Amino acid sequence: MTTPSPLLSRPGAVEATGADAGVASHYGEPLREQRALAAGTAVVDLSHRGVVTVSGPDRLTWLNTLSSQQVTGLQPGESSELLLLSIQGRIEFDARVVDDGGTTWLIVEAAEAAPLAEWLNKMKFMLRVEVTDVSADWAVLGSTKTVEEWSGLLAWRDPWPHVGAGGYSYAVVPEEGHPGLERPWIEYLVPAAALEDTLADRPLAGVMAAEALRIAAWRPRLGAETDDKTIPHELDLLRTAVHLSKGCYKGQETIARVHNLGHPPRRLVFLQLDGSQHTMPAPGSQVMLGERKVGTVTSVAQHYEMGPVALAVIKRSVAPEEILTVLDGEEPYIAAQEIIVAPDAGQVVGRQTGFLRGTHR
Repeated sequence: MTTPSPLLSRPGAVEATGADAGVASHYGEPLREQRALAAGTAVVDLSHRGVVTVSGPDRLTWLNTLSSQQVTGLQPGESSELLLLSIQGRIEFDARVVDDGGTTWLIVEAAEAAPLAEWLNKMKFMLRVEVTDVSADWAVLGSTKTVEEWSGLLAWRDPWPHVGAGGYSYAVVPEEGHPGLERPWIEYLVPAAALEDTLADRPLAGVMAAEALRIAAWRPRLGAETDDKTIPHELDLLRTAVHLSKGCYKGQETIARVHNLGHPPRRLVFLQLDGSQHTMPAPGSQVMLGERKVGTVTSVAQHYEMGPVALAVIKRSVAPEEILTVLDGEEPYIAAQEIIVAPDAGQVVGRQTGFLRGTHR
């Protein structure tokens, strides 16, 4: 169970639920907080995040053999993202990775730290590595801009949406037009005991604000956009979390096979929801094409500029021009889709001749 953040004692703090329990959903003014977070004048408390460390001289080569990412050459302070997959290529863990020269730090969802540490410890064999769940001792703070006063802290910088070495984009939109560029993202590692002193009087935004910016950036999240069948191609995660030319690892055959065929069975999509309603659909709501269910809403937020927005995972066969309906109980919401993962291999940037260009706004 996550220990509640001391920042929940701040005026107006309302605790989040679900995967973000233990930190503030907002501090009384969600949209104002979101504007401030987007502008870089506020930071968000992510102290519920899990933190796992891997130390020892074999740590990077060991993680390289286990994961989807090439990390053997990871330099101190350099950030990356890696996936640990099942034999079938399905996502089991998604870790934010930064190394300090002696220890590799893995930042994960709150519920993932203990099972990740347990799994890694089972895989050590005779290698010179030590795995520790240090979630109780470390907190995470998120920001869209570099905080100069925190230059001495170890920080993970989200590579999204840049296509990394050995990576690949399944998007129609070229990298220079990707909405993720509007959301640079940094997660600072802070000793838990020093959390309040580190923040001082810096303005705070709740995780509700961070989620809205994440959704607008088309950034998938483990436990939200994933289920027990998710493969990386469906979420465009080959751009930041998979190296297609690295050595053998569990799940590699599925990664290669689906990539060579060019047709993941499902695709992540951004939905602009009808703003005339006074409510928003909940994650898990059905995405309908006429009378037929074609997918599921995975994340929903009220964006400070675009209004109600969502991410959903839908069937690849759904045509991009279709107007969809989201059902939450009996309440229908009209949803216009923006392509994140192209439904056809010929539309993927880099595969087509005279590629398609998409616009986010």
